[in-house]
Amino acid sequence: MEELTLETMIAVFEEVFGTGLFWTMVAVAAIITVGYLYVLIRDHNLGMRRFLIAQLFMPVGAVLAVWFVMFMTDSHLRDIGGPVDVIVFLGIAAMGAIGMSILVYTVESLFFRDKLGD
Repeated sequence: MEELTLETMIAVFEEVFGTGLFWTMVAVAAIITVGYLYVLIRDHNLGMRRFLIAQLFMPVGAVLAVWFVMFMTDSHLRDIGGPVDVIVFLGIAAMGAIGMSILVYTVESLFFRDKLGD
């Protein structure tokens, strides 16, 4: 791998997750992003109570993301080889936490808007 291009990254992710699962994950992420943008435009601000509840789910998202990647790559924590692996796992955990927060906020705003009262 001489260059790090978008095509190379897509090929790597397709190899790790499989073509069908990878593109399904991309589609789901796009749908959640569109829903989140819709909620932000519709409400013109963030509901602080919904935002707090979404933040409480961030550790769950971090753990699930790391677990999912370890499951898909057939790895274990004992396979961590050095600082770069730790940085990659921290990045995966951060992305999982942010994704879970966005998902929870979007679901709360779309389906439980009246019950939270903010």
